[in-house]
Amino acid sequence: MSSIVRFDPLQFREHFDRRPFMVEHDLCAHPLFGLPRLVRLARELPADRLEYNTGDVPVDLDPSATPGNGLSAEETVRRIEECNSWMVLKNVESDPEYAALMLECLEAFTSHSEVLRPGTHLAEAFVFVSSPGSVTPFHIDPEHNFLLQVRGEKTIFVFDPADREIVSDVDLERFFSGAHRNLRFDERWQGRASECRLAPGRGVHVPVAAPHWVKNGDGVSISFSVTFRSARSKRIANIHQMNQRLRRCGMRPCPLGASALRDRFKHGANWVIRGASRLFRRVNGAPTGL
Repeated sequence: MSSIVRFDPLQFREHFDRRPFMVEHDLCAHPLFGLPRLVRLARELPADRLEYNTGDVPVDLDPSATPGNGLSAEETVRRIEECNSWMVLKNVESDPEYAALMLECLEAFTSHSEVLRPGTHLAEAFVFVSSPGSVTPFHIDPEHNFLLQVRGEKTIFVFDPADREIVSDVDLERFFSGAHRNLRFDERWQGRASECRLAPGRGVHVPVAAPHWVKNGDGVSISFSVTFRSARSKRIANIHQMNQRLRRCGMRPCPLGASALRDRFKHGANWVIRGASRLFRRVNGAPTGL
């Protein structure tokens, strides 16, 4: 196991992609996470790789009502202590220095995850920079995620990805078909969350599509997120996308997991449809995508 990231192998085997569990790391003094280096990163990343807004938002935030902070990306990082903002720098692995660090962490995780969820691909890294007290609204993500706390403290509330009262099949179908990550939230669900308190040197695993929200502590928070997909996560996405296609045709598709035979068919059918769509777009000179 890489000396930079540590965890209990038995706990990893029992909990990976099912429920959150804690890890430890040695990134707190790493120069890539100093504010001057992050200012430079914010300046160099393309605009579509930067997302930031006011940090004083409700847990149940309508993404169309997300308030801006009136600052540039660079200024947001520089003034993060007092500008009351939340920021994510996406795909930082496009920078060779962050890519090398991501791969070092990734090796430790995938040496164990590949046995459980083979087919590792599409590794990505993100840096979160947040002001004191800021909130990350209730949402889901498509990847296997390890969130490593570098500076400050935060609490992440992670919910069971199999709880269909909290995240419905329709929610998942929309999300994996391109809808925004934010979800509606009912305060009555809060007692079902796993409450994971993060301090510098600690991290947490968040399973694929596990709903969660985050509350920062009293200081600036900097976190490094190492994510990747697997054959299973790709299959989940394909089946939910196919169910969304069927629902748009007026059908009531059988949910993921209810029929292994139907799931296999949907996975293959959606793969064919997406391939045909990409070919059509390429032939006609249109951008390829989902």
